Amino acid sequence: MTAGKKRFPAGVVAAIRDGQVLGIRAGTQPHRIIGIWAVVVEGRVFVRSWSLKPRSWWRTLLDEPRGIVQAAGRTIPVRAIQTRSERLKEAIDRAYLEKYHTPGSLKFARDLGRARSRGTTTELVPV
Repeated sequence: MTAGKKRFPAGVVAAIRDGQVLGIRAGTQPHRIIGIWAVVVEGRVFVRSWSLKPRSWWRTLLDEPRGIVQAAGRTIPVRAIQTRSERLKEAIDRAYLEKYHTPGSLKFARDLGRARSRGTTTELVPV
């Protein structure tokens, strides 16, 4: 862990790990909260974008790396950190396939492990 990097409380990490969808609002401008897939690896929360549209949550976080998440009945301010570590990205690939393994989800979980989505790997940390 990087010095000074905060962690989510254990209950929030468990809710994200065990839940199917994480509520997120990217940036600081008021708009709706959307649901995205998130995984927990080494006690840390990671997300990837399936769609790379110009107005996606991921592109918003690139420009303005602040937002909020909703988990465990709480709304938590977060900072987005782009992940470069190949070791972590490989663990995140596996985590998506393990968590989202139903027949309807598997195609999207596989897509999240492809180069295009892998490049969007983002860690969310509380602020």
